[in-house]
Amino acid sequence: MTKNRILSILLLVLMAFPALAQKDQFNPVYTGVTSLSIAPDARAGALGDVGVATEPDANSQYWNPAKYPFNIARAGVSMSYTPWLRQLVSDIDLVNLAGFYRIGDYSAVSASLTYFSLGEVIADEIMTIKPYEMAVDLAYSRMLSETFSAAIALRYIHSDLQYDYTEDMSPGNAFAADIALYYNKYLFVGNRECLLGLGLNLSNIGTKISYDGGSTNEFIPTNMRLGASFLVPLDDYNTISLSFDVNKLMVPTKPSYSQFLAEKGYNEGDNSFYSEYQSWLDESGYNDISPISGIFKSFADAPGGTAEEFRELYGGVGIEYCYNQQFSVRGGYHYENEYKGNRKYFTLGAGFRMSVFSLDAAYLISTAQSNPLDQTLRFSLSFDMDGLRDLFRR
Repeated sequence: MTKNRILSILLLVLMAFPALAQKDQFNPVYTGVTSLSIAPDARAGALGDVGVATEPDANSQYWNPAKYPFNIARAGVSMSYTPWLRQLVSDIDLVNLAGFYRIGDYSAVSASLTYFSLGEVIADEIMTIKPYEMAVDLAYSRMLSETFSAAIALRYIHSDLQYDYTEDMSPGNAFAADIALYYNKYLFVGNRECLLGLGLNLSNIGTKISYDGGSTNEFIPTNMRLGASFLVPLDDYNTISLSFDVNKLMVPTKPSYSQFLAEKGYNEGDNSFYSEYQSWLDESGYNDISPISGIFKSFADAPGGTAEEFRELYGGVGIEYCYNQQFSVRGGYHYENEYKGNRKYFTLGAGFRMSVFSLDAAYLISTAQSNPLDQTLRFSLSFDMDGLRDLFRR
């Protein structure tokens, strides 16, 4: 692949926004290490990227680690694979490995490793590089009552996206933490015992990341995810559940190029002042905002006021039908405002579960142009360690 083509692909991947055209109204919330925002598993991926309050599984580490103490299994591991930009290249993908172990009846430890490969890039005639992003985390969760639990996770992030290896450039590193809460309770609706789940996850609260020794710093995707799930048993063998998540990036909105043009009195739509815009951005103080200050600032800093703040909310809704806790069919829809990223897509998927393992698949159908995951099939393979232990004892 040519270097120019790779740079174009990298721009798509790093921004994780399918609409990149420069428009006056287009003003997404920019972050570094956007691979942290990619749903890693196929079950949640089939539900419209929803998972903060769904029933616990081995992949709860990403969505809400506070769910683990309510998991029926004592321990489990899961491996997920997500290809990217398959219509353009064949070597960009995300791999996730997650696992948990319940300690007694009230607490659990869990961990995950995420590796996002940008494939091989021919930097020049004699050098081939392999840019990538990686995150590893460890969490502890505990039940605080029969219906409520909490968790905290610690994360190390490493991002190596260099194309020009100089003394001034280096891989970026960051540290972050998640704070998660989960509530579930059985409720009688008529003569049916239904399960209500509520979840909250404040993720990636941590340092900024820099690729030039600290001269410039980027926010990591600090995110607030809030959601609910409601499961209804239709009879002894069939259940159906409805879930939704709402997200808010707790990152300050970067002053837009349109704001710069208006302040300087330049003609609207003139694209010849981007170098001056970067200097103006430094003078604005945006790059000096601390991560914690940025969290509070993010709720009231959109140039368009309250209306634009609501545009920055995004999320999804998903429905899951399950037969005898063995076979599942899923569908969902994910929405993001067209001026804040324009990620709009339907999702479909299915899952098959046995006592030892479960296999899930998801397929994405984009309703907006240039989605990196459009027409992509994703897979997750999970193992119940109790089931494996019983199998080997036979």
